[in-house]
Amino acid sequence: MGHGYLVSAVIDGCFAFFALVPIRRPLPLSGVGYYFGLVFNELPFVASWLIAASALPRAVRGDLDTPAEWVAFGVAMLAALGFVVVAVRALPAPGAVRDALADGLGEEWRRSLPPGAAAALRRRTPWARIALWPFPFLGRGWRVQRIADVAYGPAGRRNTLDLYRRRGGTSDAPVFVYLHGGRFVSGRKNREALPLLHRLARQGWVCVSANYRLSPPAVWPDHLVDVKKVLAWVRRHGAEFGADPSTVFVGGSSAGGHLAACAGLTPNDPAYQPGFESADTSVTAVVSLYGWYGNVNAGERVPSSPHGVLREDAPPFFVTHGDKDPLVHVDGARQFVRRLREVSRNPVVYAELPGAHHVYDLFHSIRSEAVVDGVEAFAAWVRATSATRTD
Repeated sequence: MGHGYLVSAVIDGCFAFFALVPIRRPLPLSGVGYYFGLVFNELPFVASWLIAASALPRAVRGDLDTPAEWVAFGVAMLAALGFVVVAVRALPAPGAVRDALADGLGEEWRRSLPPGAAAALRRRTPWARIALWPFPFLGRGWRVQRIADVAYGPAGRRNTLDLYRRRGGTSDAPVFVYLHGGRFVSGRKNREALPLLHRLARQGWVCVSANYRLSPPAVWPDHLVDVKKVLAWVRRHGAEFGADPSTVFVGGSSAGGHLAACAGLTPNDPAYQPGFESADTSVTAVVSLYGWYGNVNAGERVPSSPHGVLREDAPPFFVTHGDKDPLVHVDGARQFVRRLREVSRNPVVYAELPGAHHVYDLFHSIRSEAVVDGVEAFAAWVRATSATRTD
């Protein structure tokens, strides 16, 4: 029993270590560290409860009889302390997002909001949800309806989307189109950013989370063409689901952030709309979470990096990235934001999240709740100022 407990404690210690210290090199260790740290960097409270449930009863009962059991108990306590540090490191996230909004939109940005929107933004952090039940995929709440697997193109399951809206229906609702991550080779529409989609749906939005073709066999710009098809579908059919197709935000995580940025920077570009060149694929604003901003592959026929399609009339952008991201280094986000701000006439909000890794939007965590608050605030500002801004 003692050695089995030691193995369990060492595993807990590995989770804590890789949450605290993301590894970028060598690649095999980086991959292991990524998956070890991915979950518990955002769920330190859950990790602490699990350790306490395993270790404390042994100590209370006096079951620590062998040296191995005492070593295991010590390792478990060190892991628990590590998760305390992980939690403390996440606490500045709400402040970082608020500072980013003020920096990108101006210190007086809240004055532009209607009274109802301003009141909704003074939301308290849902600590009970974060600490005790942070799993959005185990329940979105009765107020949110999901309409699954709606076809928007001919590529089977890779051309399907899910809609989230307030139960009972809505009318003239703004639209948020979301694109999953996965390095353009994997991923699915019902994985990341569920806290964001559920929140916006509860607030009266129609949210669209879409699959798109993956490599292989898809090659650039097939992925972006599919995103354009989603936008065209929203413009044709959105009203059937209570949406206002004239207000369409596009967002995504990782590879999806890349696609959202490219979609926002290539409105109505026929190079990315073969066969539906006349469709309106412009967007109101872009949200990119821990995005990749480099090229997708060599030898593409058209630019495959957001850097290659920067434009003066770019829509407003909301960009976030973790400063400890082991997969997509934060320097890429910093460089993209810097270049976009040099070119675009519209605001660019950039929130750098202390201690955040890649894929921080899977759960209701301190960081994900802060980012959702930020997206909601950013969207309210964009909608409130759309008539006065020059696009």
